[in-house]
Parts: sequence; structure tokens; C-alpha cells
Amino acid sequence: MPGRLPLVEQLDGLRSVLSRNEVLTDVMTRAAALELPGWYVTAGCLFQTVWNVVTGGPPTNGIKDYDIFYFDGTDLSWEAEDAVIKAGREVFAGLPAEVEIRNEARVHLWYEQKFGIPCPPHESTETAIDCFAATTCCLGVRLNSDGTWRVYAPHGLSDVFNLVVRPNPVLAPRAVYETKVARWKEEWPELTVLPWPN
Repeated sequence: MPGRLPLVEQLDGLRSVLSRNEVLTDVMTRAAALELPGWYVTAGCLFQTVWNVVTGGPPTNGIKDYDIFYFDGTDLSWEAEDAVIKAGREVFAGLPAEVEIRNEARVHLWYEQKFGIPCPPHESTETAIDCFAATTCCLGVRLNSDGTWRVYAPHGLSDVFNLVVRPNPVLAPRAVYETKVARWKEEWPELTVLPWPN
């Protein structure tokens, strides 16, 4: 089980597992061409690919979309982000998947309206990834110009490989966590879901 291996071997295992999702590797290759500042492919498409492979399912099973985060604090206008989204539509045209691109420097401008609690401005893409509702989701991968992978995994990879979903009560409200895990549990009944702390 990769979740019990030394971290270096877990990273090799992660790359091996994620590479089985050809949509994901295509998204990463195309995303690199956009040259977005501080970008990562992140969220469900990563940990759900791992869950699929670990549980013997097709690598793309249950994945709703492929999220790309980037960080550009030089222009916080919607127009600047929308221009990137439109450029992305062309780059990702023809892929059998939805790709969502978001500038994490802008999240604090809309987060409270959507989730009912304020979000302090993020300082980087990494600080945005740190705020996912579950630590298991705090994962980002990008392709470097030399073809190597950069992996951001502040909580490690053991829970991801071991199908453990652990709450991360730093920003997202409890309801967001509970809604997400209810959906995931239907798709991946093998998950061990830890309760939100009181």
C-alpha cells in the first residue's frame, strides 16, 4: 500500500497512479503551455484518480471536472481572469472533460457571498490549496518546463492512498465538508470519513 511507504516512494507512486488518467496528463501538458503564474492542477481530479486506481475502478470514474489554480495579484479584475479562462477554453478544446481555471488572488472578492464567511486574501496558490475543506484534498501537481512534476502536498499523501478523508477546519464551513463527503461516499464507499470537530 503506497500510503505506508517512505515519502519519496509515495511521490513515485503518486506520479505512477496519476499517469493512468490520460485526461489528467493531457490537462497538465496543455496547462503548462498557458504559462500561468504559480499554477497547479488541483482538487478532485487528483485524489479521485488515486481513489479510483486504489479501488480498482477506471481512473476517470466520478471526476466532475479538472481544476487549475493560478495566482496573479497584479490584476484582480474579473476581466483579467475571464481572459485567462477564455484562453484556456481554446487550449483545452476537444478534451472529454470540463476544465475550470481560477485566479486564487481573487477568491476573497467572492468567497463570502458564495459561502457565507469571509476569506482573507490568499498569498499564493499554495495558501489557497491549504484551505480546502479536507486535508486529503490539499494537493496540487504541475509540470515543470523540464518535464519533471512539482507536487504540493502539505499534509502528505498517506490519507489519499489510504482512502481517509480528514476535515480541515481552517476556512470552509462544516456544511461544505459534509456535503462533499456525502457525495464522495456514494461514489467511493470504501472511504473512511472522519467527522468534523465540534
